[in-house]
Amino acid sequence: MDSAHGLGELIQRLRLYNAPPPSDDDGDGEDVDERGKVFSSLGLAETAAAAAADAPLLERFRPKRAAVLICLFEGDLGELRVILTKRSSNLSTHSGEVSLPGGKAEEGDKDDADTATREAKEEIGLDPSLVTVVALLEPFLSRHLLRVVPVVGILSDKQAFKPKLNANEVETIFDAPLEMFLKDQNRRSEEREWMGEKFLVHFFNFETGNKKFVIWGLTASILIHAASIVYQRPPSFPEQKPKYRIPHYVKGNCTMP
Repeated sequence: MDSAHGLGELIQRLRLYNAPPPSDDDGDGEDVDERGKVFSSLGLAETAAAAAADAPLLERFRPKRAAVLICLFEGDLGELRVILTKRSSNLSTHSGEVSLPGGKAEEGDKDDADTATREAKEEIGLDPSLVTVVALLEPFLSRHLLRVVPVVGILSDKQAFKPKLNANEVETIFDAPLEMFLKDQNRRSEEREWMGEKFLVHFFNFETGNKKFVIWGLTASILIHAASIVYQRPPSFPEQKPKYRIPHYVKGNCTMP
């Protein structure tokens, strides 16, 4: 990225992105707290075998929907940056963790993009009219069967955004270079196991000014995936994703409105 012209080209390219239907390899996602806010928790999909065992019950079940906003803008050096938040230390669950703006869908939301931009306005005062929604990525599924859709938006005029934090939910707002999530620098991983499948949880250490942040779990996974799409290359480290099957009753296409 080196100019507004380049940002315009990115918008056009991402608008052509069509997320494939959720595959049998989709496995992890995010959760929400008691306020309906998405936090950076690791989640794993139910297995197909479990779905078959509970088929009568699950036929009547539909997962709750949530969305997070991947808001990108051009930094002073022409690099793409993404807006992140640190959850309030006063929250009873997952306080102080780094998250993308987002939360559960509400009855009045028109679609996933509406959910993500509404939540961003509530949390950090980001006017939805400043954000150009360009793509919806593949949904992530939490271990509690919450379906989280990452919404990619472009903030063309960063100076027009005047953050207004909801102190009950957000302690700090900051931004990080998107390309960071494709690099092996300042990254570590932990191997976990669930139902016989091993996978990696990624942790990125990031420092800006005199503040240090750890971006991990599914917030990190979503940003790795988004960066891979934006920069059209895989990360320089192994992802080692779990290979769990998402039951048919939670599958659904993820398309732009």
